[in-house]
Amino acid sequence: MDPIPETIDKALKAKGISDAAASKLAVGHPSLIKNLRMERKGEKRYNLPALEKLFEVLDLELYFGPRRSSDPQPPVLEIEGDDFAAIPRLAVEASAGGGALNDDTPEIVGKLAFRRDRLRRIDVKPDRAMLITVTGDSMAPDLQPGDLALIDQDRNTWEHNCVMALIDLDGGLRIRRILLDPGRALVLSSDNPAHPPELRTRHEAARLTCLGRVVWSGHHWA
Repeated sequence: MDPIPETIDKALKAKGISDAAASKLAVGHPSLIKNLRMERKGEKRYNLPALEKLFEVLDLELYFGPRRSSDPQPPVLEIEGDDFAAIPRLAVEASAGGGALNDDTPEIVGKLAFRRDRLRRIDVKPDRAMLITVTGDSMAPDLQPGDLALIDQDRNTWEHNCVMALIDLDGGLRIRRILLDPGRALVLSSDNPAHPPELRTRHEAARLTCLGRVVWSGHHWA
């Protein structure tokens, strides 16, 4: 049985889009999926470039290669008999200063092994954690330029007096201590007294994105 038409049908239904509309978005004419459904004698062959464009429209992945694991958890590493999880380190910089701009789809540039029992103690799920690099000195002395910060993405709502990673109004990725002021919405506070606090009104706060809470950091020794 050919799984491709069935996969396409499920994706069309999930997105609520017609055959013709999806085809037109993919290749500029409405007949692509209609042609894919046509019965043919012998082995059916697909136009892979057109199929790839269609899969992009339907948020599907076109993949050929060795069988891949369906386990969404990070890989388990055995180091001297202990159970470790590999947490991805992203090619992004979170400013503990004026704000660092990053790509929309950051690259994974490495992984760092954390003991799973340690992650459980701080209530962090390995598949919901990421490591980012700190720049600037506004959160000194605890966070220094070059440090790695572990972000718990499940804790992505504002918490009073907690250090959070956020995308600010200018698109910059920042790390700040969050102070909730009922009368003034959010205050982005710096631990370094040389950097004054920044106020975000309720309207501005609604436009901020909270990436998660900083739950661990590793110091960079120059």
